[in-house]
Amino acid sequence: MASDQFGNDISGADGADVQAVNAFVGGLLAYHVRAADVLARAADPHSAALVQIYAGYLQLLGEHVAAADAARPFLDRARKHDALTAREDALLKILDDWIEADIDAVIAGLTEILEQHPRDLLALKLLHYHLFNRGAFPEMLRAAERVAEAAPEAPYVHGMRAFALEQLHLLGEAEQAAWHALEIIPDDPWAQHALAHVWLTEGRIEEGAAALEHWASGWTELNSFMVTHLWWHLALFRLSQGREREAVKIYDEQVWAHDKSYSQDQVGAISLLARLDLAGVDIGDRWDDIADHIAGRDSDTLQPFLTVQYLYGLARAGRPQADTLLTAIDRAAADSRNQDHEIWDTAARPLAHGLVAHARGEFEQAALSISRALPHLIGLGGSHAQRDLFDLILLDAQIRSGRWLEAQQALELRRQHDPDGVPLNRALGDIYEKLELPDQAVEARARVARRLA
Repeated sequence: MASDQFGNDISGADGADVQAVNAFVGGLLAYHVRAADVLARAADPHSAALVQIYAGYLQLLGEHVAAADAARPFLDRARKHDALTAREDALLKILDDWIEADIDAVIAGLTEILEQHPRDLLALKLLHYHLFNRGAFPEMLRAAERVAEAAPEAPYVHGMRAFALEQLHLLGEAEQAAWHALEIIPDDPWAQHALAHVWLTEGRIEEGAAALEHWASGWTELNSFMVTHLWWHLALFRLSQGREREAVKIYDEQVWAHDKSYSQDQVGAISLLARLDLAGVDIGDRWDDIADHIAGRDSDTLQPFLTVQYLYGLARAGRPQADTLLTAIDRAAADSRNQDHEIWDTAARPLAHGLVAHARGEFEQAALSISRALPHLIGLGGSHAQRDLFDLILLDAQIRSGRWLEAQQALELRRQHDPDGVPLNRALGDIYEKLELPDQAVEARARVARRLA
């Protein structure tokens, strides 16, 4: 029987099937564009069942409301095959469960596959994807540790370990795992990404910016999510350095310049543009361009982390679709049949109302609503660096509603991991003036001057 590059069996496969499977598995692990090659092979209804299953997964990873319908034909074709391996049967069921939005079953199925096949690195990657979307970082680490113990030499697994460790704020261990991953695959983008998180969290701004700038020439064959997201991280470093023009250039030429129809590109652009806006950068009419591409998301409640960002983008552009999407969020929060009902109710709904209030200049209401959501935001999914956007919007609402002490407290806490950040210290200078603490205002502004010197 044929097998993939990690020794996992593929039933009924010829050479073209194996090549397509390896392109998908290797491409997904490396965030490489070749992952999409599986679709060409899957167009042949006689291709191996695993080719059809993986093509279905790729459709679902597109994260759009029609993804389930797009994946069903591949499920139907895979079901017509006989003599699947036990692993393939499990992967087929996972495709069915995913189409039906039974994510609990998907997570259980992927976990069981890894217990039987610890070298199935694609199963680990997909498990991490679903766990990450729920903020289940301990489970991510447990899964990665089991695979790393069974196959310590396997490529990409240590990058996955590194990211799980970083999301648990185990930064030293995360950095060690990421560098180990880069010893195995020198251009592993997920390991580079984990290091970017470590450097940002620890305030190692110059180091992070220099490393990402050095690695950037190797990002040209990455898929749109990974290339835009790595540039997004570099833009955050540039913002901290006070190099706003470079951050805007990164936005225009990288973050919002690849696949404007893709969910991850869209939320990356929304998130960076919001940060630029909050930092006082003149962003012109860029909200309108984003809104033109996300207007069709006005009923998209596939993932709360994505949905609330679509909402903010629409609201900042003043589009009526924001109200439609806000109503859809309220419905999702009220639907007890939804597996993620609790997080929609406790986090997404109050956050959504706060984001719309902020976008519409209702800053007191924004501060109240977002504050109610904050204790529950980890369940939204997204990384802590991504969720930090909501803290920044809350901070802006506090400043604009005259909550000077709350803003001072938040800014000084942030300064512990970004001591010389230019937007941060500019804001602190203004806050200390409001609090009638001129010496502290002078110190904050001096930090800005030193950074920009």
